[in-house]
Amino acid sequence: MSVVIRASTDADIPAITAIYGWNVLNGLGTFEEVPPDAAEMARRRQGFLDRGLPYLVAELNGKVVGYCYAGPFRLRAAYRYTVEDSVYVSPEAVGAGVGKALLSALISACEDLGVRQMCAVIGDSGNAASIGLHAALGFEKKGVFPDMGHKFGRWVDLVWMQRPLNGGGATPPDTPGMSLSGV
Repeated sequence: MSVVIRASTDADIPAITAIYGWNVLNGLGTFEEVPPDAAEMARRRQGFLDRGLPYLVAELNGKVVGYCYAGPFRLRAAYRYTVEDSVYVSPEAVGAGVGKALLSALISACEDLGVRQMCAVIGDSGNAASIGLHAALGFEKKGVFPDMGHKFGRWVDLVWMQRPLNGGGATPPDTPGMSLSGV
């Protein structure tokens, strides 16, 4: 069983919606509390694609079992070289290397775009799997913001991690950066 990573398509929206919905209802990787429907997930995906950003899926035995994307870190011009990653895996694929394959491919795709920084905003400092995944791929923990969200009847913190891409801030950027227009 090998994981196949590829660009997402419109046909993947039902699987993406189901994976995200499960994570909304059962995890702290998102602070959303009501799973969005397929139309909303398609709209969100298109917004990232319209900016030229990667939105990838992972297949295991021909079934979509995870997805990831890079989104703008913030919507101000000075942040056009910084993205935030998001990675979601279906419960049946946890521990199968899907998250690592997705995040590795996402890092590579963002480097190809000339992005200089990637950050991760991880819900719950007890989320050892996500923190470990990011650390294994070169992210460094930059801080913990306590009590930032309230989900499942408790306060939840955020762990901020960062990874430089393409030399990070060591040199000036050599691309125009991602489009933040239309916001």
